[in-house]
Amino acid sequence: MMTSGLWCGTTVRHMIETKKTFCRICHAACPMELDVEDGTQIVAVRGDRSDPLFQGYTCIKGRQLADQYHDPARLRGPLRRQPGGTFAPVTSTEALDEIAARIAAIVAEHGPRSVASYTGTGAYQNSVGVPVATAWHRGFDSPSMYTSLTIDQPAHRTSLARLGAWEAGWHNFTDADVSMAVGYNPLVSSYAAAGGLQGTNPLIKLRQAKARGLKLIVIDPRRSELATYADVWLQVAPGEDPTLLAAITNEILRRTMHDAEFCAAFVEPGQLDALGESVAPFTVDYAAERCRVAAPDIVAAAELFAAGPRGSAGSGTGPNMAPHGSLMESLVLTLNVICGRVNREGDTLESPYMLTPGDTRRAQVIAPSDPTPGAAHRVRGLRGLPGEMMTNALNDEILLEGDGQVRALIVSGGNPVQAFPDQAKTIEAMQDLDLLVVIDHRMTATAELADFVIAPSGQLERADVPNVMDRRFPQPYTNYTDAVMNSSDDVLNEWQVFAGIAARNGTTIDLPGGRLDVDDPTVTDHDVIDLCFGGARLPLSEWRKPENRGTIHADRIRVVAADPDATGRFAVAPADVVAELAQVRNESVGQELLPGFDPAAFPFRLVGRRLKYALNSLGSELPGLAKVASTNYAYVHPDDLAQLDAAPGDLLRLTSPSSSITGVAEADPDIKRGVVAMSHSWGGLALTDEKVRDIGTPTNRLVASAEGTDRVTGLPVMSAIPIAVERIDEINPS
Repeated sequence: MMTSGLWCGTTVRHMIETKKTFCRICHAACPMELDVEDGTQIVAVRGDRSDPLFQGYTCIKGRQLADQYHDPARLRGPLRRQPGGTFAPVTSTEALDEIAARIAAIVAEHGPRSVASYTGTGAYQNSVGVPVATAWHRGFDSPSMYTSLTIDQPAHRTSLARLGAWEAGWHNFTDADVSMAVGYNPLVSSYAAAGGLQGTNPLIKLRQAKARGLKLIVIDPRRSELATYADVWLQVAPGEDPTLLAAITNEILRRTMHDAEFCAAFVEPGQLDALGESVAPFTVDYAAERCRVAAPDIVAAAELFAAGPRGSAGSGTGPNMAPHGSLMESLVLTLNVICGRVNREGDTLESPYMLTPGDTRRAQVIAPSDPTPGAAHRVRGLRGLPGEMMTNALNDEILLEGDGQVRALIVSGGNPVQAFPDQAKTIEAMQDLDLLVVIDHRMTATAELADFVIAPSGQLERADVPNVMDRRFPQPYTNYTDAVMNSSDDVLNEWQVFAGIAARNGTTIDLPGGRLDVDDPTVTDHDVIDLCFGGARLPLSEWRKPENRGTIHADRIRVVAADPDATGRFAVAPADVVAELAQVRNESVGQELLPGFDPAAFPFRLVGRRLKYALNSLGSELPGLAKVASTNYAYVHPDDLAQLDAAPGDLLRLTSPSSSITGVAEADPDIKRGVVAMSHSWGGLALTDEKVRDIGTPTNRLVASAEGTDRVTGLPVMSAIPIAVERIDEINPS
């Protein structure tokens, strides 16, 4: 399309080209159309209405792609810290030369384990970010690979390993009769557990599901956007999800509403009885009083879920971060097992799994296994997941002296200062490192502490596949994007940083499709994607074809019969689950995990809240999002605000057993009384909140990283945090 205008009496013609891509601000991968003027200026952004799955759906964050790309504050090249603490530009070659030399020296003195990397939420949206970082670590025998998974929802993986998994997966959402959502809200987060409502035009998909008869159970202390559509909404007291789920399980087993035939075939002998005995003390009346929900609603939820016959339960970030997160996740998954909510022989899977091998899945159990078989930590008796370590212990691994101490850290697309448990300890750890490298497009609080800040290729400047959603899309859908913009800035794709270090230090990066030639300057994003997903059932050469971009395929994964010699069975009541259920029953509230907890001193509970206009620490720097809100409000029930003698806009001091933050009050009649909800990962580097109205405050300051930790994952209590709340007139920086 050609446009024209007048300049000094001369007609100036501009060429506008529409380019297709998909958004990578979050995992949802919403297809987008960009109008680009003269190849350099994005003049319009909109959802791609021609896409058969999303049908033009986008969120407010994705519609800011132009502002993000053209942001004057965006980093356009690497920076090196100067002796006085300021930063000066360097070339990417100079930066990688020095970074690689310093890493080599650290490895020589302290060993491979001393070099760590952390892949945050931002880099997770780069399809090659995690695979390349993982392979880079393997190339020099460093186990110190960390990601945001283990401060978000680590129990999703550990609990499935401990329980056992069904190779063909839980029931599909698209033909579910019932769905149970425990602490997640895909109408805002655009993400759900396996078998749940996904972020592909979620409101329309939910309305369609309700129209065909879907029954929805939502467990959430707030009447979330999803909860407004619930047939049963259980407004649970924060931190009491395990108690509530145990009561639902008890009600199903006590009344023999479970799938007895499936359990007889696929649950380890004696385990169902052991589970029943363990949950028997969690009666409906006991749970109703402790969870502060109505007893008839608990019964209704149990009956509705057990009736099915199709549909599954899943959980989100909030209850994973709350007390007894692993137990909560185990109970959610166990509900699916005892009710037989698995895809059987002859079924097909809704999700594409186009990036993984195989066109079939067997109707059989993957036997239970060690939930944490990874490298041993030096603290708290923790072990890592396969291929990565527990991020909640990284600060300790940096600060604890001795063999194996982490001395160098590469942070890719993350912001530990605002995300890791215990803000003060995180700052101390970052400052203690011999080398801190941050790969980010902006000067985050963590970048301010770095020795080098590497400017990455923006999402529009790199090729990608929707790798996260490949196992979540509700239809066998594929998409692929080329780089649609080229700024000519000195920016590097994340893989180029790791490959550049490997080339200089003589280490390898071996990926599923073969070895990355780190010495070849002609290697492209496309080549690296091919190597990362070398076993894809739809070859990447096919993904790139125009007819497979934004396409729904007929080729669904089929569920076939189990192997004749398959012996795997679910472990629904392993010894540690039984012991933790007894521990929960002996507690008055889950927060008793925290040493020194006094319910009278800390009567409120702080929970997380997803926002439409921000993703963790990303958003407030963009004009279109900042005008919605420049702070992470403290949402409080109006009656609680009145009791605090506070009004919306007032400042509130929130104090946990560990520390205090200041929040800006906002009324929310949909939240449970006694609960405060705030989005996490806001604020800055300061440990005080003078700028709370401008940049928000980091809720991680309220968390002690080694207190109230989960039995399996080591995650501290990061949601359902006990707090005291008071209105304040001004902030005292002391």
